[in-house]
Amino acid sequence: MTKEATKSARKSAPKPANRRPGARASAGSSPPPKPASNRAERAAERRGAIIEAAMDEFIARGFAATRLDDIAKRAGVAKGTIYLHFKDKESMFEELIRTAIVPLVTRLWATPPQPGASVRDMVEGFAKTFIEEVATTRRGDLVRLVVAEGPRFPAVADFYYREVVSRGLAGMRALIELGIARGEIQHKNLARFPQIMVAPALIAVIWQSLFSRHAPLDALEMFRVHLDLIFGERRTA
Repeated sequence: MTKEATKSARKSAPKPANRRPGARASAGSSPPPKPASNRAERAAERRGAIIEAAMDEFIARGFAATRLDDIAKRAGVAKGTIYLHFKDKESMFEELIRTAIVPLVTRLWATPPQPGASVRDMVEGFAKTFIEEVATTRRGDLVRLVVAEGPRFPAVADFYYREVVSRGLAGMRALIELGIARGEIQHKNLARFPQIMVAPALIAVIWQSLFSRHAPLDALEMFRVHLDLIFGERRTA
């Protein structure tokens, strides 16, 4: 065979299918299985859509009147898909609390105070965050649902107390005790009732849904007046 014929044969010979990454598979081969990461992403997307739909339904209808069928329809999934992620309506509501409110509470008490900040400054910072991120948002709607329907569904109320209320009260009690130790708070019995310190926050949540259209409430200013009663009025320069 001549050199020219050898070169021609090399050029016309078919290249192996795996010569280059990304080359098309032959017609007779089966497609590669989809990566597990893609399946996990799709499952997470469906779970997120279910949670979002559940929040919409709970806020619109209330906890008792919400049906899993309505949640599935709003989420665009089969009702059976819901049971792949949640065992019942209560566990779905608990997941809403766990994802929408618990991280905020954790962040509030995990953030170290600014150097030189007074206890009043720290409490006021808590109030500002709570009012901006709970009282005037859909998180506040979830809190109102717990207040309104918790007595009929004690398991939901117990979960909210354990995951949210108990953590918030423990953090506020620690702040009050710090204020007493520094001499900023004179009423030592306040540490026994940290609910007094956070009472305006709950009032703001309830007022926002029931009476704000009749009498808009400046919740943060109300909180500042409340703190004046506890810490004494701020001195102005």
